[in-house]
Amino acid sequence: MAADKIILIPARYASSRYPGKPLVALRGARGKSQTLIERSWRAACAVAGVDAVYVATDDSRIADTAAGFGAAVVMTDSACANGTERCADALARLGIAPRVVVNLQGDAPLTPAWFVTALIAAIERGAQMATPVLRLTPQTHALFMQDRLAGRVGGTTAVMAADGTALYFSKEVLPHTGRSYGAHEVVPAFHHVGVYAYAPTALARYMALGPCDLEMLEGLEQLRFLYHGLPVTCIEVDARGREFWEVNTPADVARIEAILAREGIE
Repeated sequence: MAADKIILIPARYASSRYPGKPLVALRGARGKSQTLIERSWRAACAVAGVDAVYVATDDSRIADTAAGFGAAVVMTDSACANGTERCADALARLGIAPRVVVNLQGDAPLTPAWFVTALIAAIERGAQMATPVLRLTPQTHALFMQDRLAGRVGGTTAVMAADGTALYFSKEVLPHTGRSYGAHEVVPAFHHVGVYAYAPTALARYMALGPCDLEMLEGLEQLRFLYHGLPVTCIEVDARGREFWEVNTPADVARIEAILAREGIE
């Protein structure tokens, strides 16, 4: 099979923070329910110029659900430690050699198509690994702070160098400013959007390196690249008035459903 650009959606059932998360139902604007994995797959299918989209999982429940709504599925090793490893395993099992591999994680159903096309363009310009960042609004910054004050592990923030190369990613709200922001203020912090694009050589290098301490401590797979001095290119994206959030904890289901209702997404 010829595939120049592919999207893989890694999904596992046994999430430590939210077991069974890919199969949770999310109600749309008119009350129709779709599972998180289906909504994420539909977001991937909306990306123009992609040759194939696969759900990559080690769980038969997820595989059966995905096949039921029409997704192509590739079964992967249950030993995969994270989504990037699952993508590498899926690529090997598919036996294809695309120029660009996108990892659109199965908990990000609100990912706009233009976030993904911006990453693909970065890989085509020579980046080895690219990921989007979205400047926090005062409202989303407040949600991040609420999660941390409540002891919930919510969204991830990114800190970049002047050229957009990542310095660090964290589940803490970084940089720490110790204050809240008014409705019209510019927040000096960025939400890391959980989507990655890789050159296949970067995926192979990732697997060869093995897990690192920072990756294990923060629970953030992309830190393996930074720990070993491999550049991660952050691409600042514009939400174009749309709200973005991921499903990290059960509390996020209501947040996502509220966004679907406000934006009229069925």
